[in-house]
Amino acid sequence: MPKFDTVIKDGTIIDGLRTPRYKGDIGIINGKVASIGGINADTADNVIDAEGKIVAPGVIDLHTHYDSQIYWDPWCSISSWHGVTSVVIGNCGFGFAPCKPEDQERSMLTMTRNEAVPYESMQAGMPWDWETFPEFLDSMDRTPKGVNVLTYMPLNPLMAYVMGLPAAKERGATDAEMAEMTRLMSEGLDAGACGFSAQLQTTAEFEPQRDVDGSLMITNTMQKKDLMAFAGVLRDKGRGFIQCIGASRELTEEMAAVSGRPVIYNVLAALTDQHGTPLGDYRDAIRWLDDCNERGLRIHGQSMSVENDYQYTLEDWNLFDTHEVWRDVLMGTPEERIKKLSDPENRRRIREYCKDGFVSLAFDTDLIIGVTYHPDQADLEGMTIGELAAQRNCDLVDAFLDVSLKDDLKTIFVTSPRPVADEILRDIITSNQAVPGLSDGGAHTKFQTLGRYPTDLLANLIRDRKLTTLEEAHWRLSTYSAMAAGIQDRGFLKEGAPADILVYDLDALHVGEVEKAYDFPAGAWRLVQRPRGYEHILVNGIETFTNGECTGATPGQLLRFGNAD
Repeated sequence: MPKFDTVIKDGTIIDGLRTPRYKGDIGIINGKVASIGGINADTADNVIDAEGKIVAPGVIDLHTHYDSQIYWDPWCSISSWHGVTSVVIGNCGFGFAPCKPEDQERSMLTMTRNEAVPYESMQAGMPWDWETFPEFLDSMDRTPKGVNVLTYMPLNPLMAYVMGLPAAKERGATDAEMAEMTRLMSEGLDAGACGFSAQLQTTAEFEPQRDVDGSLMITNTMQKKDLMAFAGVLRDKGRGFIQCIGASRELTEEMAAVSGRPVIYNVLAALTDQHGTPLGDYRDAIRWLDDCNERGLRIHGQSMSVENDYQYTLEDWNLFDTHEVWRDVLMGTPEERIKKLSDPENRRRIREYCKDGFVSLAFDTDLIIGVTYHPDQADLEGMTIGELAAQRNCDLVDAFLDVSLKDDLKTIFVTSPRPVADEILRDIITSNQAVPGLSDGGAHTKFQTLGRYPTDLLANLIRDRKLTTLEEAHWRLSTYSAMAAGIQDRGFLKEGAPADILVYDLDALHVGEVEKAYDFPAGAWRLVQRPRGYEHILVNGIETFTNGECTGATPGQLLRFGNAD
């Protein structure tokens, strides 16, 4: 009779393979599931009582930006709090390798502008013990991890490394430059990268994520021939996949055709994407994805099921960068922003622009004044900007800016809920090619908490609204996500698989309120939402969280080629 390290006893097992749930035990040896069935608890060093609880595979989060945060937060919270046991980093073409030593500061400033990662935290918390992409992977391998990590090779740092700035933004690559870049990509794939990522826009002037100087990112302006040369590297290797955001359908199809590899397309959602950009008809997107796959183009839609909301201040807000008139006044330090926002001519320009149809999730008549700091403004909390503008008989823009300026840009604004009908959400989360997620974990840390999506899906959409089954939900959260990412050995519960496991009380599962946490290096704060109901979270057979408390264990592994072995 084998001696188990841990036995999870008497749980309701949902294995991630769409198998109907059943009651049973799981025995773990050396970080892997050794047995599923009836197991004598006396044969284990550690027993977890899962009576009345769900036992399911850990969630795989395909869209995160924990590239820097993992160095000071091995568990990549808030994702890990909500049942995530594996993350994919290097999304959207943004990252830190390859990077020459003299470009490190620029790299961090760029990440601050386009993904709102606090610069001071990166400066204090990153070791920068690499230059090349293989060296970055080695650094990631060495650092303690509370989750498993898979990483794309992002195109922006690769192109900047070889072509330099501003050349990479102004022209296509020469033959020699492209030869070197494809060589480096091949080298990165051989070292364990899962593919490449890029932020692409055929109408680049509408891109909300920009460089530190407000200019477009390299991949927004890159030539199609250069993009397809990178896709050709994946075809030559016969492995890897592509993540892209902002690309046209035509360009996405061409990448899939040239590479012969899967493409993760952002984003399949109702109303807006994760940056608040309005989207078209989700039903048309579903039909397009189905048609692509019928034609042999493996394109998955990264689906967004969680309510997309923001809390923000104009002190650090950057997601108006789509619009030049806003971008101009929201560049620079808070002091510089205050000066520009106080200028009558700038105010006039903004008013005129907004009258012409400015559309944003984060700015509308129903935008809520959440927290004020000047004593004269305490009575404004809870009002909408529309209500304040009507009360003062002034323009919406003036109401918005006057409140913020009186608080030295520290006023916290809260976007109003935009609930989506059950039938729409059901269509999205159960569509054939839908891969759940889009947490943006590690990015926009002062604005949003989309890393709560697994808990919201299980508790809100499944338990309460009954939009699909738990079996279907866990297949998508784990197994299907693993398949889309080329993760070969996990995402499901079966004998021989790594023991990335959740034990939770479905009835108790709950997403807490938004809070400020001052837990980043250099005193930086972020928004968080903590869950309730996860009793045990295991990564490679070791508990990382018990009843919501971190154990301090760091059993996570770097998944080179989608596999820890």
